[in-house]
Amino acid sequence: MATAAERLPQAAPLAPRALRWRVGMITLATDHVSEWDFASMRPHEDLAVYVNRVAFANPANKENLLAMGPRLTEAADLILPGESLDAIAYSCTAASALIGDTAVREAILAAKPGVPVVTPTSGAIGAFAALGVGKISVLTPYSEEVTEALVGYLAGNGLDIVSAACFGLADDREIARVEPAYIVEAAQAARDSRAEALFISCTALRAACVAQAIEERLGIPVVTSNQAMFWQTIRRAGCTLPVSGFGRLLRSH
Repeated sequence: MATAAERLPQAAPLAPRALRWRVGMITLATDHVSEWDFASMRPHEDLAVYVNRVAFANPANKENLLAMGPRLTEAADLILPGESLDAIAYSCTAASALIGDTAVREAILAAKPGVPVVTPTSGAIGAFAALGVGKISVLTPYSEEVTEALVGYLAGNGLDIVSAACFGLADDREIARVEPAYIVEAAQAARDSRAEALFISCTALRAACVAQAIEERLGIPVVTSNQAMFWQTIRRAGCTLPVSGFGRLLRSH
């Protein structure tokens, strides 16, 4: 015979919230890397990242990237429905450039009004301002077409793009399989002598984990999509703790 449950006489005390900082993130359905990077860079156990995924179909061309725009409101709405977030990030660099940060922000705010919205492109633009640099070399895993669209977006937001190089990949699942050691070598080849910093684009690329190694080799700041997005997201959320092991941006700014 089952034992009857007995309610304890004292009510359970409730804290205002379970964790101090609540960060939301929208990733692509096919993304292997963004969540892993955010977990790796998390500076404190009281910072929680709540993730939802948005439908995406490869290849990563303009048509498929732009198709995510109308889906962002619903994706944001399903992250802790009815509860507040301290910031929310959309984890796709190329789509942020093609859709535009303003349109991404408006779509997410339709579900999460008043929440600071971050994209990899807004993070990168803010990162270069914080680092005090304006002449940038760009390295991407994308096709030439998507890379040129990203370069145009960055240039339109005040950066002087002195060079751009790409791997020519069109499937973000393949991009996630690019070896970090190759990214280090490619970064050295892509860096123009005029560049004050290097931007390694794509949230699907395992670049954040080697950003510091690349900085040590090149002697200039290295900004990656996930590193910059994480930096701006936690700062907008009110967390100013330094993060070691992922480059100058997170360590010193």
